Amino acid sequence: MNSYSPIGIFDSGFGGLTVMKEITEALPHYDYLYLGDNARAPYGSRSFETVYEYTLECVKALFQQNCHLVILACNTASAKALRSIQQKDLPHLAPHKRVLGVIRPTTEVIGNYTQSRHIGILGTAGTVNSGSYLVEIEKFFPDLVISQEACPMWVPLIENNEYLSAGADFFIQQHVTRLFDKDPLIDAVILGCTHYPIIENRIRHFLPKPVNLVSQGKIVAHSLKDYLLRHPELEQHCSKNGKRTFMTTDQPESFDASARLFFGSAVTSHHLGL
Repeated sequence: MNSYSPIGIFDSGFGGLTVMKEITEALPHYDYLYLGDNARAPYGSRSFETVYEYTLECVKALFQQNCHLVILACNTASAKALRSIQQKDLPHLAPHKRVLGVIRPTTEVIGNYTQSRHIGILGTAGTVNSGSYLVEIEKFFPDLVISQEACPMWVPLIENNEYLSAGADFFIQQHVTRLFDKDPLIDAVILGCTHYPIIENRIRHFLPKPVNLVSQGKIVAHSLKDYLLRHPELEQHCSKNGKRTFMTTDQPESFDASARLFFGSAVTSHHLGL
């Protein structure tokens, strides 16, 4: 085995760092390589075909960095590209490697967070319009009543460091109100974008009642831990030196300046040309 065979973590931009933060805290001894496709972000409003093309290109890049396991820490990529990559590309591209997403782990457990059996989903337009959460939740909890709300302004506000402004509060309150107008019985809400933990406190401020806000990071970390235990043939290929490497398709200086907000500590990245 190559002495450096990290677990790859991919996102269109910065949001996946909130997932990586939880994964590295839960499984600190593994090596990790994060790739943010910041040069082509955001993915949320792009077509299925474009998201698939971009995501596959980045997965291939991570495979070339000797990653045997890649996590799509991006809801849009998980919604629009994961299934095609798993079913169409992996069998001939890298049959012994695996690509996982962030939607399924959340949908496998969401029924444990609700008593009313009414849940809400806040996400990007791409994730909401894909219907991926509806399809996956139906497999595990067909009794749940689900309402969705697309929040197209939230990611730009977060990435431009405006998420604490009065303008941000307007858009946060607007979308939270719209979600509960659709179904006042909601008692659990999935934060269906990896950026949203940054504004979790602001979301809570505008909730009309006590609600379980379900953030994906810890759930994905727990799911990954279980997956590695169940797949020792893959786990043995993951190197364990506690190393964290960060790459971006954009300017490293710009990436590093914003990444700290999402990862919780300073980041030094390298440029990866695609």
